[in-house]
Amino acid sequence: MNLPKIAISQRPPAAQQIAHQLLEYFVSGKVKPGDRLPSERQLAESLGVSRSIVREALKSLGMLSLTKVKPGGGYYLQDVPSNLLPRSVEWGLLLGERHTEDLVEARGFIEVAVARLAAERRDEKTLTRLQELLAQMKAAYKNPKKFVEADIAFHFTLSEASQNSALRDILSGMRSLLDVWVRRVVYAADDLPVRYRRHLAIFEAIKKGDPEAAADAMANHMKSASKSLHETLAKTAIADGSSTPRSSG
Repeated sequence: MNLPKIAISQRPPAAQQIAHQLLEYFVSGKVKPGDRLPSERQLAESLGVSRSIVREALKSLGMLSLTKVKPGGGYYLQDVPSNLLPRSVEWGLLLGERHTEDLVEARGFIEVAVARLAAERRDEKTLTRLQELLAQMKAAYKNPKKFVEADIAFHFTLSEASQNSALRDILSGMRSLLDVWVRRVVYAADDLPVRYRRHLAIFEAIKKGDPEAAADAMANHMKSASKSLHETLAKTAIADGSSTPRSSG
């Protein structure tokens, strides 16, 4: 068989490469949370790239809550839990649009499978815990931080209830990324009661022991959450003057 050769580029965009280099720099211990980072100019000269590429990389890291910028004061490494810093490979998924799309899609499949199994295998302890977390969400309409904490705990509780260690471990491995995802969407939204009702629908199906209803409720939630994430990223892209991420529909 004679097929024409094609050139396939596996090289990621320059800004993504720089972001990964900066992540390695953070992990090296040469810079600590709260430290001021070199200026855009210094980083550009050191890395041999333009300031615009450095700026784009720093914005990606800011999206991951790893860096923050102080007006007139430069960039600083965020005071994040030390156990998150070594997870640069996972964070790398959010440094490129295609990878973000893959994460969104993968999480949807996993969460639906988890919800279906949780409905089959849940016990009274799980139901009590989920009710507690729902109550925390409902009480936190004016406190997005508390809402996020209960939201993430709700999904992690479902993964435990599924009694499937593989699915649980996958979601656990995604947790730092999900933290970024949920916080970014929730902090940009004003519809926390709607989000609460979507979680309530998942809970009610699981309480009834109805796997298909639980899967459908989770699928609806994931579809809405994915749409919200894309809208938030699109707004950020427009504000930054970059291209708008494509929608997954």
